[in-house]
Amino acid sequence: MAAIQQALVILRRQQVEARTGLSRSTIYARMRRNPKRPADYDPDFPRPVSVGGRAVGWIEAEIDAWISAQVAKSRGA
Repeated sequence: MAAIQQALVILRRQQVEARTGLSRSTIYARMRRNPKRPADYDPDFPRPVSVGGRAVGWIEAEIDAWISAQVAKSRGA
């Protein structure tokens, strides 16, 4: 369990934007179903974790895994 705790890194929204190339609104659209725009929802997009008060962050490893999956999808693997 100690090894897992050391490996966890929390990314804030701006860092997630920079890593994924997605805008703020697109990040939140990926996490929420919208009947008017069903293509925006991605059930595989990582969910944020609360880091206190009104602040959230995303686990770096989950974001990296999502990016890798997107690359694999685009390459047809």
